[in-house]
Amino acid sequence: MKKTFAAVVYKEKKLYVAECPEAGTASQGKTIEEALLNLKEATELYLEEFPARQHTHPLLTTFEVPVHA
Repeated sequence: MKKTFAAVVYKEKKLYVAECPEAGTASQGKTIEEALLNLKEATELYLEEFPARQHTHPLLTTFEVPVHA
């Protein structure tokens, strides 16, 4: 059985960081693809030890705030 999880990816200095909010796992890589592949592996290993309960996908949205330079 397979489950779909969300991934949030952002660049931090020279690496991409990928996080899975539902499982609480994170990983990194030199490319987005590598970061996601590493996140998938980290999440698989985590779920072997701590099986996933029923989860909902997080809501991703944006908002604006004033920024003063």
